Amino acid sequence: MHERERWQMILGAIKDRAVVTVRELIVRTGASPATLRRDLAKLEEAGQIKRVHGGVEALNFDDRPHLATRAFEASQSMRAAAKRAISRAAAALCQDNDSIIINAGTTTFQMVDFLRDHKMQIITNSFPIAEALVAQSENRIIMPGGEIYREQGIVLSPFDGDASQHYTASKMFMSCFSFGPLGVIEGDALIARAEAKLLGRADKLIVLADSSKFETRGSMAVCPLSRVHTLITDDEAPEAVLDQVRQAGVNVIVVSAERADVSFAA
Repeated sequence: MHERERWQMILGAIKDRAVVTVRELIVRTGASPATLRRDLAKLEEAGQIKRVHGGVEALNFDDRPHLATRAFEASQSMRAAAKRAISRAAAALCQDNDSIIINAGTTTFQMVDFLRDHKMQIITNSFPIAEALVAQSENRIIMPGGEIYREQGIVLSPFDGDASQHYTASKMFMSCFSFGPLGVIEGDALIARAEAKLLGRADKLIVLADSSKFETRGSMAVCPLSRVHTLITDDEAPEAVLDQVRQAGVNVIVVSAERADVSFAA
């Protein structure tokens, strides 16, 4: 992860809380203690945080909303071939007249190219996904109300009764911050809450996670492994973890980023 991306996650973590512990920031960013200390020193020197015993607090932080996750543009180029192969396999599970949910993320965004010729009802909290499909497809697009977080391209509402609660879907396609035996994990509480609300409207959950998402990180649980119907990942995912996922009853689809082939494993 680049230095600027870690800084964004640190600043996002302290936006709505008086103090965030160093231990929590290490978990969120995946950085070593030494790297995180250097990051905090630079942010303090820039006048954006104040280091306190065991943690940090915000100082002169601007009023724009921030989330403790990478920006959309920063994530889009990371493992792009794997994400495209995963999204192709995900789109193959869709058919006309479906009602589906797609959460905001750079992997789910790749599904856009494979859904242009469909005619479905698509509920999404992703501004880029909605914008692309409205302009270039005949799919019916529904967005929940809320505030737009520009860096992540996501629309989030602090209220329980947003528009998404009036719809249902047969499938939800979800990318995530990390994935493993504990289930789907996010790096920001507001995103985790929004995804849990969307998940409550869907019958089946299909997780799109490239092999980098199996690193242990993040601290906000979205749902346990038992809620996941299908996992789509690439062939560099750790086999030991995939075996645990299969043993939990999750259908696993493994794709090759190079060949864009798809193999199915029960």
